Amino acid sequence: MSRTATELLESTTARLAPDPRANPFVPLIARGAAAREILAALALEQQWVIPADRRAFAHLAQRSGNSAAAGFFEMLAEGETLAGQRLASFATACGVDEERARAYDPLAGCQAYPAYISWLALNAAPANAVLAITANFSAWGGYCATISVALRTHYGFEADDCAFFDFFAEPSSELERKAAAAVQEGLDAGSVNEDLAQRYGRLLQHYELLFWTTLHSVQ
Repeated sequence: MSRTATELLESTTARLAPDPRANPFVPLIARGAAAREILAALALEQQWVIPADRRAFAHLAQRSGNSAAAGFFEMLAEGETLAGQRLASFATACGVDEERARAYDPLAGCQAYPAYISWLALNAAPANAVLAITANFSAWGGYCATISVALRTHYGFEADDCAFFDFFAEPSSELERKAAAAVQEGLDAGSVNEDLAQRYGRLLQHYELLFWTTLHSVQ
């Protein structure tokens, strides 16, 4: 019996869920042990990640034509724009100004994730990319929720300073609906390759973990 798009999304997300013990950096923030300089590095790396992901999602939307996947990727691209606006307050709270941002050299381990998102934008079938990216966002949202609480609790950050993480921590029923519609359309058209989508998802999770372990290594 064939599965629905919602079932496939849920099973893929569950299968690709990372080991909660694998990320060494988020627990450091959670207990207030991360130095502010490392929080600044997090902000500076995200200043490179967000615009790169926005352009990649916009390209995926363009490649998707009039399909349901286009709506999903358009919403992601719009979300990255909103996230970028919220990132500024976090960066400022960490002591990052325009001069420091211009002088900053991003870390290769942190930028591997957006580089692979760009690879997917060029090479992946849209429905397969939807599956992989949705699974990864589940882990990313959990990390953001933890960081948001810790910034308030241990670092005295204000609401605006945490808005970047709040944005990603909040589940979006509309995005979930668009993801299901995109995957269902792919299933109906026979364009979903579950093995390939899971391979993409596994790589995304590895690059996500590499982002955090790279930050942890430079503290």
